[in-house]
Amino acid sequence: MKKIFILMILFSFFGKLWSQTERYVYQTEVNPDTINLVNMKVENTFLDIKGNQSLFISESKLLKDSLTTILRQQGITDIKKSKKDKSEFPKLPNGKSIQPTFFDYFITKNRDEKSVNFVESIGLKQVYYQEDRKMNWDISTQTSDFNGYKIQKATMIFGGRSWTAWFAPEIKISDGPYKFLGLPGLILKLEDDKGDYRFSFVKKIIVPNAYSESLKPDARKSTRINFRGDKESVRMEMVKNKDSEINFDSFNPGGKGMHQRGGGMNGGMGGPPGGGMNGGMPNGEMGGTPHDMQMGNHSQNSTSNIVNGMNFGNTNPIELSNK
Repeated sequence: MKKIFILMILFSFFGKLWSQTERYVYQTEVNPDTINLVNMKVENTFLDIKGNQSLFISESKLLKDSLTTILRQQGITDIKKSKKDKSEFPKLPNGKSIQPTFFDYFITKNRDEKSVNFVESIGLKQVYYQEDRKMNWDISTQTSDFNGYKIQKATMIFGGRSWTAWFAPEIKISDGPYKFLGLPGLILKLEDDKGDYRFSFVKKIIVPNAYSESLKPDARKSTRINFRGDKESVRMEMVKNKDSEINFDSFNPGGKGMHQRGGGMNGGMGGPPGGGMNGGMPNGEMGGTPHDMQMGNHSQNSTSNIVNGMNFGNTNPIELSNK
């Protein structure tokens, strides 16, 4: 009865927030540590297109945030751990927990205005900055074929890395993974010259009822240079005000860590390209495969088990410099 009640809340609550979305799914590979010998970690990232606007977000974060919203709506805030002192996550239909992500933030873009907002959450608070660097692509005449599309090469130095993008001129969307945009076509492949980050387009799906993240009206605006300091300022304000949401930032999942070969993402989100967690929301809005979400025993869980505690603590950031 309890599971039925939760699913009813899911349908009624998210039905008000979701709208049709063109979702471009990318298999994303990350080298988490350039010092120690580790495997590339694999997860799915999404580029959700609605008109002239887009949202870049990882599959894990989108599922995590949607579950968190539900739990908060139900007033579930109790913190409880398992016998092994590990926080318990809501389970996916395959019995696995939500996996960590290297992208514990989201990025919104407006292609008409060429604006890019980088957004992080601290509890219920958002801190963001607008990207102030121009995308100066060098477009080559070199072409290739990928996933049924003719693609063209472009290169750029951004964030201390040299990037190679392959875009599809026939897909008239000047957008791509992460912050990247500005090419005459959608970016289908993207890789830095060190091979630390690779984005590969897998498929496009139409999601009739896609949960979406957005910039809140009360979000704290920062700058790219001052972003870290402003995040700490918000966190200190929450500590001073004894905001219970600050506890959400201290969670760090146990298990295989990022320094272990075969640990982390490869154990949870591997498998067929584009499959990943293979959904999670009713009607498969997260990944396109119809099924119900198994919410688990929420009376023993907390939203603090989910919010801001599922990244790897990556020692190999996607941007190596502020230039």
